Amino acid sequence: MIGKIAIGKDFYGVLAYNEKKVSEGVGHVIDSNIEHSTAVNMTQEFNLIRHLRPGLGNAVFHVSLNLPYSDRLNDKEFASLGCDYLMKMGFDNNQFIMYRHTDTKHEHIHIVANRVSYSGRSASDSNIKRRSREVINDLEKKYGLTQISAKNSLKKPLTRKEIEKTLRTGNLPIKLILQKRIGSVISRATDTTEFIKLLQEQNISPRFNISKTTGRVSGISFNYQGIVYKGSTLGKKYSWNNIVKQIDYGQDRDRTVILSTNGKERGTDRSGEGSHGATIRPVPRSEGVEKGTEDPAQQSKGHVGEIKGNGMTGSVANETDWTPFKLELNDHVARKKSKRKKKRKGLGL
Repeated sequence: MIGKIAIGKDFYGVLAYNEKKVSEGVGHVIDSNIEHSTAVNMTQEFNLIRHLRPGLGNAVFHVSLNLPYSDRLNDKEFASLGCDYLMKMGFDNNQFIMYRHTDTKHEHIHIVANRVSYSGRSASDSNIKRRSREVINDLEKKYGLTQISAKNSLKKPLTRKEIEKTLRTGNLPIKLILQKRIGSVISRATDTTEFIKLLQEQNISPRFNISKTTGRVSGISFNYQGIVYKGSTLGKKYSWNNIVKQIDYGQDRDRTVILSTNGKERGTDRSGEGSHGATIRPVPRSEGVEKGTEDPAQQSKGHVGEIKGNGMTGSVANETDWTPFKLELNDHVARKKSKRKKKRKGLGL
């Protein structure tokens, strides 16, 4: 479940929005401690209590609680969950009205509440999104809902954008698919060769980061359906430092198979037969852009690679050699040429 919170000044706007859903037949009230009336009348009722704290500008609390496609709650269950949410968020003595909308494939409710309580106390908005996430985690367990963002010290949780994409498309996030499949491979593989083989059977292509000075593997990425994740961004469990603690890895012994795997994944080992003992040199990378990954500046907005901060490096298609470094270098050269021209003009040349 995901909660989207908005703090505002105007009760009428959010009430009119929800009442429009009701008039269109795609929304209805499932719980309230104020009289359900027109948006104007309900705004007046909210504002009566709001006057107890005239200095509080943002008195409006509006949250939508959204379930994954797989989860279902009836009106009574959803109303109970909504009330539990308000209580845990500090709205235990506050006006509220709760709407259920039916205009999307995933089930969700909207709650409009007054931050000013009947006693004149105001509900805190400090760290409100973090507190909301913690409350939602507890409610997912209580109501038997899918815990799509449960924290795990060895696994990185889904980001907000990944959760929203899951709710929007109904597709299981690639991060969860990789965590499950790679975790299974790590537990079954005995050595590096078997580790690579089992990954490839799961349609996952590993890519090893190799030190140019020592020749030692310093990291690993995983390519699945054209999307590349660094192992460490999936969680500590999937970093190379952790993987080598669970499989038999020999730097000299496994060098050939690792270089061959990199060659196949990058498309340089065209024969598909490995190196047969020959030394395979790493393919040169364009500055700033990993070979086989997509420049984030070129990604379409609808592409899953748009999600930032999760280690995703994009699709293996659409490569580019443009980099900020080249731009800076060209700019530096241009400035030097410009200085020479000015100097010559000053000398009368």
